[in-house]
Amino acid sequence: MTLWIDVSVRKRQLKLYNASILVKKYPIAVGKILTPTPTGNYIIVNKELKPGGPFGDLWMGLSKAHYGIHGTNNPSSIGKEVSHGCIRMHNKDVLELSSIIPTSTNVYIHK
Repeated sequence: MTLWIDVSVRKRQLKLYNASILVKKYPIAVGKILTPTPTGNYIIVNKELKPGGPFGDLWMGLSKAHYGIHGTNNPSSIGKEVSHGCIRMHNKDVLELSSIIPTSTNVYIHK
């Protein structure tokens, strides 16, 4: 399996692919204008269950320091530009995604 993640900041959508086959789509929240979600190619470097604070049930750190894909304690924020640059997901979605992908999964973030 060649799993990778495609994040569209504009569409506020995260897609999980296995090679060129779309596996799953998730709604996300992204960074606000003053703290935008960084575009580029990254990898998942770590996972932390129950990280505390505003990060919901799970944190998956990206290879860009201080940025990650995480759950949220504010589900109404999903679909909006509200974060400090991180990618927010519903807690059930981030737990499901984390159970499928290993660390070192490629993450492509674009506008």
